[in-house]
Amino acid sequence: MAWRSPVGTTGKLLDMEPVFKLASASNTEILVNLMSELYAHERLPFEEKAARSTLKLIFDNDAYGQIHLIYINNEIAGYLVVTFGFSLEFRGRDAFVDEIYIQEKYRGQGVGKKSLKLAEEICRTQGIQALHLEVERENTYAQALYRRSGFIDHDRYLLTKWL
Repeated sequence: MAWRSPVGTTGKLLDMEPVFKLASASNTEILVNLMSELYAHERLPFEEKAARSTLKLIFDNDAYGQIHLIYINNEIAGYLVVTFGFSLEFRGRDAFVDEIYIQEKYRGQGVGKKSLKLAEEICRTQGIQALHLEVERENTYAQALYRRSGFIDHDRYLLTKWL
């Protein structure tokens, strides 16, 4: 399954529109490599065994979400992960842009914006009314993109406890 962005491009590297392809277990090696790039960029700990295990979970159960590889000119440019949840506050099923990664040479050319459009379309087809994401406080560039795309800051902190 591929989703082609309906929005035109003007970026120097993008002679073609991004093409989004639903990932499967056969893409695990590619995704592990992209994840390691993202986690290094974000200075997050990366555990390859845990990444493989978690990818297997989502590939084995599409109720957890979807992963899409992003291609530009037939080359992998990044990936998008949308996971599904449920919230009383947000009136039922909700979703989270769990990970979005665009390789550096493709950044600043609208690929992230088109990836967010795909995330919205995934939610609409799934009957999901609210889409969430998180962004580092220092990443003002991404914050600006997310705000332009309609995301709002709830002035809350996302707190996590590992179990």
